[in-house]
Amino acid sequence: MGFAMKHYLVFGCGGFVFINCLATMNSCIAKTRPSFKIFFLQTLLKRVGNKFDQLIRWIKLLTLIPLIFLIYFEVAGGPYGEEPAVKAAGPLFAILGFLIFPFIWSIPEALITAELSTAFPGNGGFVIWADSAFGPFFGSLMGTWKFLSGVINIAAFPVLCIDYLKRIFPIFSSGLPRNLAILIFTLVFSFLNYTGLAIVGYFAVALGIISLAPFIIMSLIAIPQIHPHRWVSLGQKGVKKDWNLFFNTLFWNLNFWDNVSTMAGEVDKPNKTFPLALFSAVIFTCLGYIIPLVAVTGAVLVDQNDWEAGFMADAAEMISGKWLKFWIEIGSVLSAIGLFEAQLSSCAYQILGMADLAVLPRFFALRSKWFNTPWVGILLSTLITLGVSYMSYTDIVSSANFLYSLGMLLEFASFLWLRRKFPQMKRPYRVPLKLPALILMCLIPSAFLVVIMAIATKTVYLVSGLMTVAGIGWFFLMKLCKSKGWLKFKRVVNEEEL
Repeated sequence: MGFAMKHYLVFGCGGFVFINCLATMNSCIAKTRPSFKIFFLQTLLKRVGNKFDQLIRWIKLLTLIPLIFLIYFEVAGGPYGEEPAVKAAGPLFAILGFLIFPFIWSIPEALITAELSTAFPGNGGFVIWADSAFGPFFGSLMGTWKFLSGVINIAAFPVLCIDYLKRIFPIFSSGLPRNLAILIFTLVFSFLNYTGLAIVGYFAVALGIISLAPFIIMSLIAIPQIHPHRWVSLGQKGVKKDWNLFFNTLFWNLNFWDNVSTMAGEVDKPNKTFPLALFSAVIFTCLGYIIPLVAVTGAVLVDQNDWEAGFMADAAEMISGKWLKFWIEIGSVLSAIGLFEAQLSSCAYQILGMADLAVLPRFFALRSKWFNTPWVGILLSTLITLGVSYMSYTDIVSSANFLYSLGMLLEFASFLWLRRKFPQMKRPYRVPLKLPALILMCLIPSAFLVVIMAIATKTVYLVSGLMTVAGIGWFFLMKLCKSKGWLKFKRVVNEEEL
């Protein structure tokens, strides 16, 4: 049911019932004193009005199922892109990687997100955590690192979507048609984001079901064709292991669990909904990777170097036929749309949260009067995304990933410091471990982040360093504007902070 239809039913049916109730009650109190009539009607109008406000707010809030699918698209969007793990290390290591890596990376990140999002259920997420742990400077630096890495990653999805479409429609391969397609994609789906987070959430549910369905069908059809001995293959002889590609593939397919934290203020009953949504999404995402991987590696025998990104569509044709390959290719386009929507929402609400913390001027917290969405954050994220979409940005994307890793190290430190600094703070969900065990839980993924950063190129170090310096400069510029009164800042303190 559409957004406008919901409002029509709410106000149309509600208004009809309300008018009939008034008519009945008016006949009952017709003979009472005028002062009592006025008091009675004022009280009734106030209570009914409050109920309508609560109902409309509930319609606009994210509930459990849409939140699960938004988290799913923040992280994965389907098994698209897991294929290079097989190319890099062979079937056995790929299967083990997608079985083990969630326990050393995804689950710790999801646990931290669940605890801190329920302890600080406001928009801004990780920015609020760093600000609360170490102060405004580190809150601003966290915002810089995460926002830049986020919007640059978003820019990859329109390009990825057009790259999938050009297999079906070659006109999008280059030139003006390609550039126009990227522009139209970005603008149309940015507008969808503007219409409301609840709408985006239900849209993500539909995209998730349609894009995952062909993999479920392919896995079922593949069962009679599976040869289990292929699962224990260490790879072809003569093919050198590429551990850098292997670990990067695992990392970026099972990452970004904390992105949804920036929208915590838009979730219905976040104290209960957030932990359940995160744990459901972890199971859902991991199964979505491992089941098709086990099915295809067991059923299809091809040259290891054929396991490039997009090979799942070719495998579907081998297992079932061209119709399933076409469905997976369409599903990949829908997955790119879902990834774009989820991560744009995260970036836009991060901007809103930073304005609520007075890290950014109050102007950045403006919401649409029609949809109550942070239109300034959406517009800013869209403009940067458009600018990056037309660039050759291999090193810039690597730098964005480097910045994200810096942000994650600060996030782990914030989590541990808040546990030590505020041990009695109200935490509706609490990771059931004591501080020494939590330190160990954070050290393992932190060590992995350090390894990822250590193998970066000199260009990545340079670009990341410049972005970080720019972020530090931005913090002191905003501090100067605040002290001089040049721009309006206002820290919005919620009940949980008090």
